[in-house]
Amino acid sequence: MNRKTLVLPALAGLLAPALAACGSTDGAGSADAPIIVGVASQIEATKAAPAPLDPAQAYDVDAWNVLRGTFQTLMRMPRSGTAAVPEAAESCGFRDTQNEQFRCTLRSGLKFSNGHALTAEDVKFSIDRLRTINYTNGPVSLLNDIDRVETPNDREVVFHLTKPDATFPQKLATPAAAIVDSQVYPKNSLYKGWQTVGSGPYTLKAEYSGDRLTKAVFTKNPDYKGGLTVKNDKVEMRFFDDSADMDAALRKGDIDLLGRGLSPTQIKSLENSKDKHLMVQAMPGQEIRYIAFNTKDPAVSNKAVRQAMAQVVNRSQLVRDVYGYTADPLYSLVPQGVVGHINSFFTKYGDPNTAAARKTLEQANITTPVKFTLTYSKYHYGPNTAQEFAALQKQLNATKLFDVSVKGVDRWQQFRTDASGGKYAAYGMGWFADIPDADNYIAPFIGKGNFLNSPYRNEKIENQLIPATRQQTDRNAAGDDFKQAQDILADDVPYVPLWQGKQYVAARDNITGIQWALNSSSALQIWELARGVSS
Repeated sequence: MNRKTLVLPALAGLLAPALAACGSTDGAGSADAPIIVGVASQIEATKAAPAPLDPAQAYDVDAWNVLRGTFQTLMRMPRSGTAAVPEAAESCGFRDTQNEQFRCTLRSGLKFSNGHALTAEDVKFSIDRLRTINYTNGPVSLLNDIDRVETPNDREVVFHLTKPDATFPQKLATPAAAIVDSQVYPKNSLYKGWQTVGSGPYTLKAEYSGDRLTKAVFTKNPDYKGGLTVKNDKVEMRFFDDSADMDAALRKGDIDLLGRGLSPTQIKSLENSKDKHLMVQAMPGQEIRYIAFNTKDPAVSNKAVRQAMAQVVNRSQLVRDVYGYTADPLYSLVPQGVVGHINSFFTKYGDPNTAAARKTLEQANITTPVKFTLTYSKYHYGPNTAQEFAALQKQLNATKLFDVSVKGVDRWQQFRTDASGGKYAAYGMGWFADIPDADNYIAPFIGKGNFLNSPYRNEKIENQLIPATRQQTDRNAAGDDFKQAQDILADDVPYVPLWQGKQYVAARDNITGIQWALNSSSALQIWELARGVSS
């Protein structure tokens, strides 16, 4: 196989091309060896977040990648397209014209990895448990619109929603709706530790050191009944402290595949490698990066301060100098390629303009320079994050309108806890969409119980625009309401969008299925991988 970069076209939600396999026994192991996937990130247990593999707590891309392999959901996202399809369910659908009652019939003979039967009561238990625990930094907000869950019999589940939600089938495809064993998982508290009991395509053996997961070993589940075709018998997910170590492991053949977390320099180096057994695949992505504000913090509570920041941030410079064009400038929380996207921030603020920012601050009687700290997670979002925030600091302070310091936080869970607790005036965040819909780039950040615990509120978005979009089964018809919401956010600036990432997967050339390895939200689909032969 040609090792040069393969570039795949965009397709809303997921990727849909096909590649041919070629062959030898070169690589990280023999033909029947586990496929080894490298991850440059850490999954850790802390006092505040003691159950990183419990669906009631887990709400980050790396933990969800583990959960997707071990738990089933009623629905799942297909290889291509944005319409969810049945997974643990045999069939699902709305049973009313208002999108308020959703009914599913389970496949027969489902059981958990411990041999317990999986019934409709386990589904109800799992959803009710998520909402009862209501973990602060967890995914509960995705299912907030459920009024009640009924189980007419062992195989039927009926969801009654408090309001219409055409995106509900997609939300049931996320690990937030993972089905857990009601005989194992506590009803009112988190399931601490590293073990999982699910009914997914794999069983899991977790290896850990102290409070960190070091390896996740996935073994094909012989009792799995679902819609996925599992193309391997075993996958090992190994966690690295940094992307340089992961890159070196791939080149040595110690791992077979890696994705996410590579620096632009590493991507270019792998693309230009003379090793014919390495290949790099580029694909569209819908990961976004943004600055979030605690809108009650005195330093940034006046929206004029936030507007002035939006007027001077140079996104093009960031993606050029920090990310080497492996990302694109972003002018809305809704990224390009998602139905309803508009460049609302560019329309309102245009190119970086210090004079305009100065006028904005003067009209609001803001004394300059405005002093605050911009906080970021050192390791969670990749090796270039520190450089990115140093560049932002330089941009802002060069205007003389701001006096910004930057601070990196070592541990992700500590960063998340402090951010949601309102301890940071402004901080950097990323978002990997739960579902491929504009709703998921707006609704999780707005209103009571939002993902960031942000104090920002906007009644029109929360009570009019989002509810209106959720009545539209045809998502194109929801575009005008999404556009209004984006314009409001550009004016209020509770967030400043920065860039939209492209996705890269690097692999040994005896690994097949890498075109399906990641979807556009960076969900890792390990069941698609297989070991072939190298060229």
